[in-house]
Amino acid sequence: MKYHYTIIGGGIVGLATAYQLLKLKPDLKLAIIEKENTLAAHQTGHNSGVIHSGIYYKPGSLKAKNCLQGYEMLLDFCGAYSIPFELCGKLIVATNDSEKSELEKLYQRGIANGLNKITRIDKHEANEIEPHIKVVEAIKVPYTGIIDYTQVCEKMAELVQLMGGEIYTGHKVESIVISNNEVRIKTAQKVFETDSYINCAGLYSDKIAGLTQKNLDTRIIPFRGEYYLLKPEKSSLVKNLIYPVPDPNFPFLGVHFTRMIAGGVEAGPNAVFAFKREGYHMWEVDFQEMFESLSWPGFQKVMAKYWKTGIGEFYRSFSKAAFTRALQKLIPEVREDDLIPAESGVRAQACDKFGGLIDDFKIIEEKHAIHILNAPSPAATSSMSIGLTIAQMALLKLT
Repeated sequence: MKYHYTIIGGGIVGLATAYQLLKLKPDLKLAIIEKENTLAAHQTGHNSGVIHSGIYYKPGSLKAKNCLQGYEMLLDFCGAYSIPFELCGKLIVATNDSEKSELEKLYQRGIANGLNKITRIDKHEANEIEPHIKVVEAIKVPYTGIIDYTQVCEKMAELVQLMGGEIYTGHKVESIVISNNEVRIKTAQKVFETDSYINCAGLYSDKIAGLTQKNLDTRIIPFRGEYYLLKPEKSSLVKNLIYPVPDPNFPFLGVHFTRMIAGGVEAGPNAVFAFKREGYHMWEVDFQEMFESLSWPGFQKVMAKYWKTGIGEFYRSFSKAAFTRALQKLIPEVREDDLIPAESGVRAQACDKFGGLIDDFKIIEEKHAIHILNAPSPAATSSMSIGLTIAQMALLKLT
């Protein structure tokens, strides 16, 4: 069979794109190729399950637009297919007076993004919601929720197949050849003939793009986020979600506490450079991938500028006591023996040649392809909207 579109990557963005394409044009011949034997095996399946409100993102950015629209689309989808979620709300907490100015900027950004139900609250109001936090002032964000994104992916995959889409797991892309206005995507098992393809390969999106794009100006740098769980007897320290005021220099939100939809409370993550793109443990190393990251001029500039921050993140990785101290800034009662090691995740963070950790979604187009080169958090929340955006771009190629 020759396909109209072949999507590379079976995470939540790839699945949402397939779902939206088939909704818009049901007669499409479409395939999803996933290198793992299961869908949502990497970023989607390892994230903390938060439904983000859109408060953090620059007004007018792709992140802001797609998070705000995707939020509503996600809730509608979950409601239609009985996927459990809970809008429990969260607090973003200033723990000292020096953080108040950044908290105010964040509040104003949220208002600019249309989040009219967020409120500034004082110490006493915050402690009524989260009695154990250290706080001088906070933003209450009622929009934020919790969910299991793997369940969302399972339902999307089911619907894609019901609409005629085909899903191939265990198919790793080996080459892409474009000739005579036709694309041939080769895996070990099969050659997919397709009019165009959509690259949603996450941690390997730059590698897939590099098969046809020379001198790509973007490199995926993997950052591992390590988590702990609070012991069950200590989970009462956290009612819902508690976040710090983020460092505006980094596209990370800092260590925080997250109540999970399946029960329990997660604490973390840090953000450490991973020595392997799918390096979920600190000792996992792929020397070629590590060299490719460390030799990238943009990342060298990031390291030179922020080496002290990087060392601090690594220190927390090796020192449970240091990780605990970071958490104690939010909840002083947390003790080292309250923490149980949990699964880690790896974030595909795009970095440009000039030393910028790209803070927005990045989508590039060529004649026969669309490449999603940066789709970190809040991509899961935004997935339905990102998928619709990509689907609309893709269908223009058929006209």
